[in-house]
Amino acid sequence: MSGSHLTLAEAARAHAQVGTDERRARIAWSRVLENRRERASDSPLHLLSEVFAVGHVEAWHRLVDGDLPRSASARAHVAGVDVDAELDRVTRVGARVVIPGDADWPATLSVPGIEPHLLHVRGQGSLTELAQQSVAVVGSRASTGYGEAIARELGAGLAGRGWSVVSGAAFGIDAAAHQGALAVQGPVVAVLPCGPDRVYPEGNRRLVDAVAERGVVITELATGTVAMRHRFLARNRIIAALSMATVVVEAGLRSGSLNTAGWAEMLGRPIGAVPGPVTQMSSAGCHEWIQKGRAALVTDTAEVLALAARVGDATDLPVEQLGAARELDAMTPGQRRIHDLLRVRVGRTAGAVAHELVLPVEEVIAELSVMSLEGWAEQDDDGAWRRCARSSRPG
Repeated sequence: MSGSHLTLAEAARAHAQVGTDERRARIAWSRVLENRRERASDSPLHLLSEVFAVGHVEAWHRLVDGDLPRSASARAHVAGVDVDAELDRVTRVGARVVIPGDADWPATLSVPGIEPHLLHVRGQGSLTELAQQSVAVVGSRASTGYGEAIARELGAGLAGRGWSVVSGAAFGIDAAAHQGALAVQGPVVAVLPCGPDRVYPEGNRRLVDAVAERGVVITELATGTVAMRHRFLARNRIIAALSMATVVVEAGLRSGSLNTAGWAEMLGRPIGAVPGPVTQMSSAGCHEWIQKGRAALVTDTAEVLALAARVGDATDLPVEQLGAARELDAMTPGQRRIHDLLRVRVGRTAGAVAHELVLPVEEVIAELSVMSLEGWAEQDDDGAWRRCARSSRPG
């Protein structure tokens, strides 16, 4: 029996607010027990296992009655759980509670050792649809300009081909990948290490709001929960599970993004790593994973799509079409403005184009990367961009 004391009135209330409702039971458990699975030494894995083994409803009532072994810490929080108040807080921030069995619950999350109690989903997109063709693009928060440029190009290239870009909305590589996807108005998913009523880092609030408009922002954590190290690590398993492949753009030897790659490895999902300068420790983690054969070397969107095809339907992937010219009428207005500035024989840097059009350089880089995939633009060995000869036409 648990040593934590509940009055008869508190126990009756705790039983009544859950009843036989699976959703309410999962909400209650999310308030008293996190999915801390990163290290058995500091995770209540025995209790998590019991909850998922007997089911959230039955486990909740056993907890209230003191019939779950080694559950004193969780039981101490039972009296403070108010499911209706939690649902009200979630609704006020524009989120919804999604659990297994809902149409918006991706089957890839229902894996032992991975499955969260629930997800709070904010945004108009369907998480299930977004996860059907998705790639995680992750990397260091202490990123370099090189890493951020690559992440933006990959984000734009993947999203421009209809693939969801999944990342953690952190500073550095995560933010760059999201920005690339948003620049081409593509599908995107952000997984937060805090409650749905918070944003971490706060400096990326506008970015997170933009992701919610184009895709979804999700978290397994209850309202009011702040970001902490163990929550970043737990969050990483969701990023990996939602994605058909995980790509690490830039990571030091101890980068947390390698934890995401580790979860992907455990799930049997392909992992890619982008090489960096051999003199930069910021890419040492990528190099180590490539050297040990734990990650495939990838340098562009085509190679990432080929990697993701290992677990997807290869006939649905547009890899063979990369570089093929399309009608110029298919360009977005922003792409057409950039295309009109490019020349076949004279290259221009992305910075020069951005200056002339008064646009952020990262937005121009993202657009150019998509244009290169469509056969409208190409980059020479010096990094300058030119209009593809086959995409030129009179006037």
